[in-house]
Amino acid sequence: MAQIEARAGTIAGDARFVGAADTAPRQSFVEKNRNLLLGLLSVVLFLAAWEAIFLVVPFNKLFISKPSLIFEGWLDLISTGELFHDLAVSSVPFFYGFVAAIVVGVAIGIIMGWRQRVGYALDPLMTMFYASPLVALAPLVVVFFGVGVSGKAIIIFLLSVFPFIFNAAAGVRAVDRLLINVVRSMGGTEKDLYLKVIVPSVLPYIVAGTRIAIGRALIGVLVAEFFAASEGIGYAIARFGDLFALDKMFACIITIMIIAVVLTEGVRWAERAAFPWRVGQ
Repeated sequence: MAQIEARAGTIAGDARFVGAADTAPRQSFVEKNRNLLLGLLSVVLFLAAWEAIFLVVPFNKLFISKPSLIFEGWLDLISTGELFHDLAVSSVPFFYGFVAAIVVGVAIGIIMGWRQRVGYALDPLMTMFYASPLVALAPLVVVFFGVGVSGKAIIIFLLSVFPFIFNAAAGVRAVDRLLINVVRSMGGTEKDLYLKVIVPSVLPYIVAGTRIAIGRALIGVLVAEFFAASEGIGYAIARFGDLFALDKMFACIITIMIIAVVLTEGVRWAERAAFPWRVGQ
């Protein structure tokens, strides 16, 4: 009899739990997407203020443009296919330079973090290069490597490699020494340490470095095409500026901004999905 009463109490408790779950308030669309909506609201308010300021300030399209004209120019670039062609041209050196930056930067960073003497030897040199105005070297790169894909890819590589180096080195230094000692005590080789401890521990740092490197790589695309291109999104910006077609120039600039936001948020989403414990860090 006591068992029956206990079982009945358990069932009643489960029923109350299910009922409470069913009656729990559901989040509205605004609550679920609050951060996204706040970001969009700030952009809309900025564009509205930009458009409205010319109601009281004289407008001269030779020196400035406004969102309504920029949108018209953007639609014109899309309808003619120029925008997509220029983006396709620019994506090739961006891909080569960025992939090379990931491979080389992560390799150098892991070695710097794992080998103290190498780190002490290379850290001042890498810091010097990172702090130097590498954009000023773009004409020199063009002289040596030409105006093709290789020259642009090298400029992109030089601008985007350092976040991977420093983040990978910081990730190696943050590896729990207990894990290293456990692998060594179980007879693990140097290869086991790299593949089973160091590389998995460094991955979150590499993803964080990717967010920084994306912006620098896009700057590299523009700088490279200002100096060494006859087509591409950077060349289009420079060409429209020379022609005082500021609506189309701003349309290309805003397109680069949108791409930067999409890529950065994509990396951030991947980071949250792969490393949920780092959310908020």
